[in-house]
Amino acid sequence: MATTTSITTTYAGDYSGQIISAALLSGNTLSSGALTIKQNVNPKGLIVRRLETDGLVRGGTCDFQDTSTVTSTERVLTTKELQVNLELCKRDWLEDWDGMKMGASAFRNMPKNIQDYIVQYVAAKVAESTELSIWQGSGGSDDYDGFETLLAADADLPAANEVLGTTIDASNVIEELTKIYTAIPSRLYGNAGLKMFVSQNIYKSYAIALGGFGAQGQGANGIGGQGTNQGFGGLQFANIPLVVCNGLSANVALVAESSNLWFGTALMSDWNQVKILDMADIDGSQNVRVIMRFLAGVQYGVAEDIVTYGIDNSAN
Repeated sequence: MATTTSITTTYAGDYSGQIISAALLSGNTLSSGALTIKQNVNPKGLIVRRLETDGLVRGGTCDFQDTSTVTSTERVLTTKELQVNLELCKRDWLEDWDGMKMGASAFRNMPKNIQDYIVQYVAAKVAESTELSIWQGSGGSDDYDGFETLLAADADLPAANEVLGTTIDASNVIEELTKIYTAIPSRLYGNAGLKMFVSQNIYKSYAIALGGFGAQGQGANGIGGQGTNQGFGGLQFANIPLVVCNGLSANVALVAESSNLWFGTALMSDWNQVKILDMADIDGSQNVRVIMRFLAGVQYGVAEDIVTYGIDNSAN
């Protein structure tokens, strides 16, 4: 009889050490470096204080005089504990997934190449879920408030920073991006790290328009005479980098500095831990369980330094 090996420790296959890249950074928002990642944020939250002053510089005198009123406010970045609990039956893998490698015994082992595949699959699904939660999360039992949800309920977001959205295609994308660009406050304009975060359909429409097919006066061959060969990455609008975010809702965009948008988690190493448990010696079943646990959440620092497009703010 073949020796039975139970997998009861943290996964250590070929994919170990790469999980954090797939589960956390595969979502294009985080992989692009567009957000500031803050670690060691527990569920109670990380308090970030903000100082505001007025009339800071005044005419000189011989005496010490307060030259400003200092106002201190704070914003809290909270995280939510999330988990992955997946159970698979080894019998389902017999024929299609190298069943012979499981051994001849009725007490079959899970081959390492199947473990690798399972972990990669789970990590990819976690990345997809994280990308959506960052932008569209609604604070339900399985996610946290994303940027769209937070901004839609924030009375501190100036009305002048809110641009009314519409359905965008190649025929109107430059006109709509111009509206967003025009709404950028003067104190923000030209700052390093300023980016325009756009949904997939906005990015695609802009690429088509640049290729000369959007009736935007680009000419038949588009920018630089390159036609459709504009390239997928590195697009800018009036010198502001465009970041395509797969998690953003269609026809939604915002402008902000990367330092003003935060993604919080506890330990980055938590995203690197996937436990694969063979339940044969625990309950006698032929099941294998896959387990992950991690903390995640988003927040921004200064609402006045964000321009939104297509987000209906109910607070002002």
